Amino acid sequence: MTAVEIEEKTEDELWLEYKRTQSIELRDRFIRQYMPLVKYVAGKLAIRMPGNVEFEDLVSFGQFGLLDAVKKFDPERGNKFKTYAVTRIRGAIYDELRQLDWIPRSVRQKAREMEEVIGRLEAKLGRTATDAEIAEAMGITEAEFHQEVLKVSGTSVISISDVRYAGDEADHISIGDSLESPVSLGPEFIVEREAIKQVIAEAINELPEKEKMVLILYYHEDLTFKEIGQVLNVSESRISQLHTKANLRLRAKLTNMRKGIM
Repeated sequence: MTAVEIEEKTEDELWLEYKRTQSIELRDRFIRQYMPLVKYVAGKLAIRMPGNVEFEDLVSFGQFGLLDAVKKFDPERGNKFKTYAVTRIRGAIYDELRQLDWIPRSVRQKAREMEEVIGRLEAKLGRTATDAEIAEAMGITEAEFHQEVLKVSGTSVISISDVRYAGDEADHISIGDSLESPVSLGPEFIVEREAIKQVIAEAINELPEKEKMVLILYYHEDLTFKEIGQVLNVSESRISQLHTKANLRLRAKLTNMRKGIM
């Protein structure tokens, strides 16, 4: 396809052409076109990162996600590439950050302990636990619980797409990946994926209203914590706390579901 022919086609037509031909020329064109999106996502995430994480490193990590998005995007599903790519770019950055293991082990351990307490408590209650109930189950005051949430807030920079399920480590599939529908997936995986989607939807609907709103504004509207704080008229640290609690609840819910399946 010549440069003139490419320019004469709409983007939707180009995506269909790329899906059909896997043209390297078209692939490179899409990568050049959407590179600013990588920098945008990296910039949003950089605000929440500790000082030892460089912006340029985040951009570099995000490029893998953009390439993956271009390769796997299916224009016939009716989704916008930009929306799809943001998820893939963010996921690639998180994957690299996990490998770097930039969150202290003690903080990760504390987050896991809180997830376990929330999971046990909400399974017992059959509903969303209040902060006071979680604090009591942990044997601390509610104020101390809020401080603990802030301490582990760094772990929630890794998005809810990092919640994983399956048996062996090598077989782990992220929630983000589970929402795809590659042709190679067998019917048994499709059934499990749909179950996962249903659990996530139910878990989000059961969240306290403010926690739910924070997730919507952060993951779907792509606002920063500072911007969400302005929308909800609360401090940025309060938004961080709400975001962390929402993530802990969702992780606990999915862990309970996985145990039920297994």
